[in-house]
Amino acid sequence: MNFNFIEELKWRGMIHDMTPGTEEQLLKEATAGYVGFDPTADSLHIGNLVPVMLLVHLQRSGHKPIVLVGGATGRVGDPSGKTEERQLLSVEAINHNLQCQKKQLMKFLNFENGENKAEVVNNYDWFENYLFLDFIRDVGKHISVNYMMAKDSVKKRLETGMSFTEFSYQLVQGYDFYWLYANKNCKLQLGGSDQWGNIVTGTELIRRIYFDEGKGEASAFALTCPLITRSDGSKFGKSEGGNVWLDPDKTSPYKFYQYWLNVSDEDAGKLIRYFTLLSKNEIEELTRQHEEAPHLRILQKELAKDVTIRVHSETDFIQAVEASSILFGKGTTETLRELPENMLLSVFEGVPQFEVDRESIIQKTGIIDFLAEKTSVFSSKGEARRMLKDNGVAVNKEKVKENYEISKNDLLNDKYILIQKGKKNYFLVKMI
Repeated sequence: MNFNFIEELKWRGMIHDMTPGTEEQLLKEATAGYVGFDPTADSLHIGNLVPVMLLVHLQRSGHKPIVLVGGATGRVGDPSGKTEERQLLSVEAINHNLQCQKKQLMKFLNFENGENKAEVVNNYDWFENYLFLDFIRDVGKHISVNYMMAKDSVKKRLETGMSFTEFSYQLVQGYDFYWLYANKNCKLQLGGSDQWGNIVTGTELIRRIYFDEGKGEASAFALTCPLITRSDGSKFGKSEGGNVWLDPDKTSPYKFYQYWLNVSDEDAGKLIRYFTLLSKNEIEELTRQHEEAPHLRILQKELAKDVTIRVHSETDFIQAVEASSILFGKGTTETLRELPENMLLSVFEGVPQFEVDRESIIQKTGIIDFLAEKTSVFSSKGEARRMLKDNGVAVNKEKVKENYEISKNDLLNDKYILIQKGKKNYFLVKMI
């Protein structure tokens, strides 16, 4: 094994709770451990990266990671941390989501080779033909209602109301752990701290089934990591537009990069331990450099670089950095022209946009007419003329004068022109 899994998580601040004997088990032998993922979306978001990183460290420590996708439990709904029941999905929708999520997980885990290569299992495979009456006879008899009622996830919902479907969730998830224990020799379940109740139901179910059925003693283990909240109290992984997704079509690489770049100094010190594979010495050195010159945002830049490259690619990272420089005044026409369309639109999302007939620029259009008539960047030709004289107008980041003519040579991605009025006012013109 490369290093002690528990020690690694401790210095990173990634342990919230664990059952007695967990560290001893992991030091004794290579151990399979799993995390369950919810298939209600066709992409993971950065909140999911916390349990993903648990599996990454598990695999790097020489243990075997198992990714359980909830094809069955995704149709029920976990009440943990929820205030209302979720909408049920079709089998087809769940299977589509599972395939999309697996593709994303392959960027983090080795599924290809080695004795501890990662494995994906779908609990629909063992629940598909499990009859309800058989389940409550074989499994339900081992866990008392009193035990299930004592869970925080249940207590919090009793006042607002909770369906039997949701109440039974912990028993179903507990059976997942039992099935993996019995069929895959999986002795460890990992998850967020909000999952502690469900996870220890699994360890208890395993112990009781083996004892009640005379199979001898069985020891299963649980480990949870803290739920991350930002220093301002807001929920980690959320932006103004909602979740920050790993799918570039849902959250562009530029926005993804910006999310990490803009975290506070306090959060950056914590998140760089959670989400990068940098060593303790490397992080301590970066922290020292950051404290000496906090305005350089060294921690944020290293965090944003590391996570953007692993989730997307080095090319996406480089383009995101170039896009940032364009928006904040240091970019050139050349870097602007190299941006792909989705990155360009992501950078300038929210700026005023105009649509102009493509035919009007084939024969060239004077800059004053373009700014005051074809678009409404300026309210009058006189205002446009004054600003041009004062060197206050740029086309695609290049300053222009009154005699400049707009032509098809100015098109970015063959359809856009970026106008800048003064230092901070941008306008995106689209040819139609």
